[in-house]
Amino acid sequence: MSSVAAFLGILMLDTRFPRPVGDIGNPQTWQRAGIPVRFVTVAGASPQRIVKDADPALLQPFVDAAQALARDGAAMLSTSCGFLASYQDLLSDAVAVPVITSSLLQAAHFPRPGIVTIDAASLTPALLDAARVPAGTPVQGVEPGCEFQRRILSNDSVLDVQQAEQDVVTAARQLVARHPQLTHIVLECTNMPPYRAAVARATGRPVHDIETLLLDAWAAL
Repeated sequence: MSSVAAFLGILMLDTRFPRPVGDIGNPQTWQRAGIPVRFVTVAGASPQRIVKDADPALLQPFVDAAQALARDGAAMLSTSCGFLASYQDLLSDAVAVPVITSSLLQAAHFPRPGIVTIDAASLTPALLDAARVPAGTPVQGVEPGCEFQRRILSNDSVLDVQQAEQDVVTAARQLVARHPQLTHIVLECTNMPPYRAAVARATGRPVHDIETLLLDAWAAL
């Protein structure tokens, strides 16, 4: 990269829930990889409004934040919610730097992928299509109302990390049990990377998420 001041810019939802190391919103996730990072919170962009409501009123604030980060020297942009794959083309058109909105964007690169998501009911075919996820790719959500889903979608201030890990692992096991032919697992949610190793151990499959995708993309700049 040509500029030592270049950084990874992350468009953050407006949240307060805990973010263990590995989560996209924890600065240590990027410090341990030696990647300079800058976070910008989009006011009012709650998990409910993005995941459940798909509120179109939030699009322009995300575009504005992306353009501001690009002007400040971001070499790459990402977001803190996999459901923002629906903004991929619009954000990419708004700035002159690479934009990786979602972990879902890598699904097309694997031969037989499966997806674990925070909310299967809200992960619509249109959203999957926006992320170029191959048609027919299996999707498994965590159990509705489980610790992981409930704390994040309600934007709670506490999280039982051990139980959250178990919730994500359980969903991954269910995915593989339903589709044993799967060769790769993609974790949609940007809050799932802390549990990647546990999912890999439980399923025997390579596991990919927003952290692994951004580390590869940054190294290729």
